[in-house]
Amino acid sequence: MFWMEYKTADVRCARRRLGALAMKPTCTFWFILLFGAGGLVLFIHLQEISEMVQLQAPGVKFRVASRQPVMKQLCTHSEESLRGNTGMGSRELDLSSARVTKRHRKLLLKNPPTVRALNSSTSSSWDRLSLIQEARKRLVKQVCAKYKSNAKRTVTPHHVSRIFVEDRYKLLYCEVPKAGCSNWKRVLMVLGGVASSTREIKHDAVHYGNHLKRLDSFDHQGIAWRLETYTKVLFVREPFERLVSAFRDKFENPNTYYHPVFGKPIISKYRANASLAALRTGTGVTFKEFMQYLLDVHRPVGMDIHWEHVNQLCSPCLLDYDFIGKFENIEEEANFLLQRTGAPANLTFPRFKDRHPQAARTSVHITEQYFAQLNASERQRAYDFYYMDYLMFNYSKPFTDLY
Repeated sequence: MFWMEYKTADVRCARRRLGALAMKPTCTFWFILLFGAGGLVLFIHLQEISEMVQLQAPGVKFRVASRQPVMKQLCTHSEESLRGNTGMGSRELDLSSARVTKRHRKLLLKNPPTVRALNSSTSSSWDRLSLIQEARKRLVKQVCAKYKSNAKRTVTPHHVSRIFVEDRYKLLYCEVPKAGCSNWKRVLMVLGGVASSTREIKHDAVHYGNHLKRLDSFDHQGIAWRLETYTKVLFVREPFERLVSAFRDKFENPNTYYHPVFGKPIISKYRANASLAALRTGTGVTFKEFMQYLLDVHRPVGMDIHWEHVNQLCSPCLLDYDFIGKFENIEEEANFLLQRTGAPANLTFPRFKDRHPQAARTSVHITEQYFAQLNASERQRAYDFYYMDYLMFNYSKPFTDLY
């Protein structure tokens, strides 16, 4: 009997030992699991604190996961066919990106970065124009790197002879005739204190009053210092439209310079059976005759700034322009630039046309009418002549039959 009770007690003891051994792994597993979960929560909390510190720190750069689609949506129609990667600057932040957390969004409302988010209604126009500027400047650099070999040449007074200087607001403006240059000179004169309003400045005062300094009038040190520290500005225009605008202005209106200097040799060489009156005065040059002169490698008279290539006038491969505007959107872009440079709030880019005001502004339709006077071969040669300007400033082919 005693032996049976001892055996029973021994069995019970063995069972308790087995139960205890079975409980040990279970307790150890739950302890490790709870410890790991606690560590994970602590790590996430510390990570969020780290993110907060980074977002509040000045100078932090944000990158967008996909750059090209954003650029294509923001650029105007003339920028849509950009070649190469013309992405956003590294400081832009796209809040639609999956990488941006809810904590990022809350912190951005309290501590926005230097360049605001793209979907901010108060700065969307500035962001759009800033992105377009980056795209244009990037494209010019790409074209220069691929096609030009003078990027490392020394800047000479000749390279800056078309650049006007405004010292008070530290602006350098390169003059491109028929791309808003008269009104830009008016703006520079107002900034320099020559006049209180652009409206009161007449055409002759703009071009012949000697109220503006040219960059080549300074010594080498003065040129180099201004190129380094001032805002360099360039405005361009669709090459064929600019060319037609120049022809209409200089040859279809009375002109005491262009008719005798250019008209007479053009008529003499390209017009059969020219009248004595035409040969004597140089008036009545046709657009077809003008284009024969322009495309002739043996021109009877040299080039002129009104139809010279922009990349020859302003040397964009040699001078790193800070702002590249386009005549097609000149008011918005010029006013955007004036705001950025701290110009007086009441100064805006003038809209008036004081030279031949009765004539319509040269448009796409008017340009097509003039080029319809040329055959396909002549149009192709004209496009080839201005090809570098078309490429560098991202203007599309003006006619579908061009290659």
